[in-house]
Amino acid sequence: MLRITPYGKALKHPLKRLDTQPSAYSITLEPNDARRLASLCGQFDENLRLIEQRLNVEIRSRDNFFAVYGDTQASQSAADVIYNLYQETAHYDELSPEEVHLHLRQCEREKPMTQSASNAQPADNIDSFSVIRTKKGNIKPRGLNQQRYVRSIQTHDINFGVGPAGTGKTYLAVACAVEALLRDEVQRILLVRPAVEAGERLGFLPGDLAQKVDPYLRPLYDALHEMLGFETVAKLQERNVIEIAPLAYMRGRTLSNAYIILDESQNTTREQMKMFLTRIGFGSTAVITGDMSQIDLPRGVSSGLVHVCDVLKDVEEISFTHFESRDVVRHPIVQSIVDAYDAFESES
Repeated sequence: MLRITPYGKALKHPLKRLDTQPSAYSITLEPNDARRLASLCGQFDENLRLIEQRLNVEIRSRDNFFAVYGDTQASQSAADVIYNLYQETAHYDELSPEEVHLHLRQCEREKPMTQSASNAQPADNIDSFSVIRTKKGNIKPRGLNQQRYVRSIQTHDINFGVGPAGTGKTYLAVACAVEALLRDEVQRILLVRPAVEAGERLGFLPGDLAQKVDPYLRPLYDALHEMLGFETVAKLQERNVIEIAPLAYMRGRTLSNAYIILDESQNTTREQMKMFLTRIGFGSTAVITGDMSQIDLPRGVSSGLVHVCDVLKDVEEISFTHFESRDVVRHPIVQSIVDAYDAFESES
C-alpha cells in the first residue's frame, strides 16, 4: 500500500498534514517490515543518498514514514522511486546501487506520462509491467520503450530493435527466446550474427565453425548463461537446441518452429538482410537488433538494416522499436557518451 501526500494540498483520502513546504511529499509504506525497509534504505542509507543526489531532493525517514523535500516534480519522482523500490524488496533480500540506478532512469524517462501523486498510484509501477520468466529468475523490462519492445516480440513474428548500445535490445531478445523455449513454444534457438570485425583485422581464427563464430556471439552467450546456467546451455548446444548459425551459412535454409536472433544487424548488406528475412518459416519468431551508429561495413557498402527500415516500415505484420539514448540502462555515463557522439556527428 502506498500513500503519498503533497503537504499543503487536499487529497481524496485526507492524511495527517504537516506544516512545511508545499513541494514536500510524505509517504507511508505498508506493510511496516523492518527487513524490507532496511533493504530499501541500503547500508548507511546509501540508496536514499543516491536518490537525493540524482533528483536533487532531501529525504527524511522514520520507520515506514518518509518525507521528501525539493522541487515539486523532483519530489514526486523521488516518491515514485521509493515506492517502486519498496515493492522490489518483497522479492529480493537486498537492493543493489545498480537496481536503484535503473529505477531512477526509468522514472526520469516516464515522468511526463505519470499520474499526479495525489492519485496515490505511480504510472510506472513495476508491478504493471509484464515479466519474462527464465530458469534463473524473472526479468522485467525497464521503461515503456522496453515494455513495448517485449510486447511486440510476443505478438509479431518479425521484430526489429534499433538503437544505441546499452538499451537492452539483445538481452531482452534472448530473454524472450529462453522463455519461449521453456514454454515449448519453439523447438530451438538460433543465434545469428554477421562476422564483421569492429574496424579490426583478426585474421585466421582456429577451431571448428562454432569456435570461429563464438567471439562474435559472446554477448548472446553471456545472456544465455545468466538465464539458463552454463551446464544447461552446454547441454542444449550439444543437442542443437541452441544453434550457432553464421549469417553467411543461412542461405537455402527454412527455419520453422525456431526463435532466431540476428544481432549486430547494422553490419549486414542489403542482400544478406533480404536473404535472412526470407528464411523465416512457420511457427518461428525472428528478432533483429542493431545500432545504426556503429556500422563496420567497408566504405561504399550500404547497411541492410538502414535499408530494411525504409523498405518494410509500412508492413503491419512487422514491428519496429526505436530506442534512444534515454533508454540506456547501463552506467549513467553511457547515455552521456551516446549523446556526445550524436551531437558531434550531427555537427560534422
